[in-house]
Formats: sequence, structure tokens, C-alpha cells
Amino acid sequence: MSDEDRPEPGSMRFQDGSTTPREPTLAQRRAREQARRRQEAAARQAADDEERSARTRRRVLVGAGVTVGVVALIAVGYSVVRSEDEVAAQCVDEETQEIVDDSNCVTPVANSGGYGGGFYPIFIGGGGRQYHYNYGGSGTVGQRVSGGTTVVPPDGTRVRSSSGRDVSPRASSSSVSRGGLGVSGGGSSSGS
Repeated sequence: MSDEDRPEPGSMRFQDGSTTPREPTLAQRRAREQARRRQEAAARQAADDEERSARTRRRVLVGAGVTVGVVALIAVGYSVVRSEDEVAAQCVDEETQEIVDDSNCVTPVANSGGYGGGFYPIFIGGGGRQYHYNYGGSGTVGQRVSGGTTVVPPDGTRVRSSSGRDVSPRASSSSVSRGGLGVSGGGSSSGS
């Protein structure tokens, strides 16, 4: 090699396409292997993070769905219970079981005191006819009552007469709805 072909110290020579590449050194092979491992570890970590994130999203969605379902179930249950908290009351002639005008019945007293059973006789007019409320039955004035009971509904239940008047036991626990002989809150009779 002549002095002209010899490279200067600190300079590089370039390979052309016909030159075979030299084998990497041991240090270069180790560096390449470590870089490959770091890339694989980073890819595995990214996949694990993505899977964990997807799992969390699924759990949140399932939890939200369950929450909405439970709230809907509670709302339906509440509406069913609330709808049963109102009972229709109809004034009925004791002898014929015929529905009569509400003005013939006196609002019953709450379950404490009074007659306690749910049957409240009211004597009206010369014939001594007896009338009482039927709770939950069906029919219209002049028809026989169908179904229902004479047992006064529990406290907290709203009772509406066929005329739309509130006849709940607590609504008028110490008053008589119309003049005549009736039952008051203390169990004594009063003539209003």
C-alpha cells in the first residue's frame, strides 16, 4: 500500500457494494441483543397495559349496567308498592250489598279505638239501614259490589271514595263526615 492509499489517522474508509460486511464484534452483538429484549419487553408491557385497560373498561360498563338495572328494579318495585298504597272505597248497603252514594257512609276511625274490625254501622233514616265502606271492590252506584273487603286498610294507605273524597282512617280520626249518630275518635257518639 502506498502512502497515498493509506488513510490518515482518525479518518474512515467507506465500503462499496462489492465489499463483504465484516462480522459484528461481541460488544455490538450484545448491544443489539439487549436492544431487541428491551423492545420485546416494551411491546409486552404495552399489550398488558392495553389488556388491563380493556378489562377495566368492561368492568366499569358491567358495573354501570348492573347499577342501572338495580335502580330500574327499585323504581319498578317502588311504583308497584306505591300504586298499592291507594285503595278505592265504596259505600255499600249492608243488606243488599249494593253500592250507594258516599254520603250514606261515615269515615271510619283509625284502627286504634272505635270498633277496630273495619265494619262501622251507621243508622240513617227511618228504616235503620246500615251502610259501610267496602275497600278494594269494584262496581258503580246501583250495582252489587264485586270483591273487596270490609277490613280497614293499614295506616299509611290512602283510601279514596268513589266520589274522590279522601276517607283514609287517619284523614279524619276524630270527626264524623255527616250529621247524625256516628263514631268519633274517642269512641263516643256525637250528634253534629
